[in-house]
Amino acid sequence: MYEKTFPNKRFRLTLQFLKKHIDKSESILDLGVKNPFAEIMISEGYNVENTKGEDLDEDHSTIENSDAKVITAFEIFEHLLSPYEVLKSIKANKLVISVPLRLWFASAYRSEHDKWDRHYHEFEDWQLDWLLEKTGWRIIDSAKWTNPVKKFGIRPILRRLTNRYYIVYAERSPNNNH
Repeated sequence: MYEKTFPNKRFRLTLQFLKKHIDKSESILDLGVKNPFAEIMISEGYNVENTKGEDLDEDHSTIENSDAKVITAFEIFEHLLSPYEVLKSIKANKLVISVPLRLWFASAYRSEHDKWDRHYHEFEDWQLDWLLEKTGWRIIDSAKWTNPVKKFGIRPILRRLTNRYYIVYAERSPNNNH
């Protein structure tokens, strides 16, 4: 269904990881506005609600008022100045989060046309792990994958060999909510 090309490869691997850990009966709050992957989750039978486009650095009300059992955040945390505060505001006890990994051979992504489409953080895996641990989450499973591009040159070769995405499933005990 989802080919091996980008973003279909990322969607396919993200969906496989989600299915491995999250039951379709569990309600999901997906951080970020409705997007192509949220539509895929819905088409696969998940009960998904998205945040409404509010600045999650400033406004945690949707997260704090949500009764969702699971929070998903797919390529959202790199855009936030303070993912620590967002993670602390979550009431749900299950979290699936993916982030782009920092690439040593390329600078952080920055759109010239859209001031919101920029990466404030590009994590190394240990940095996301530490952030999750510090906010009370216990990592249960994780995976990484590459993001090949159909171009010629040194960077495209490096993209075939270097992991670009990191996904984590984490849980927090009910008495450890912040």
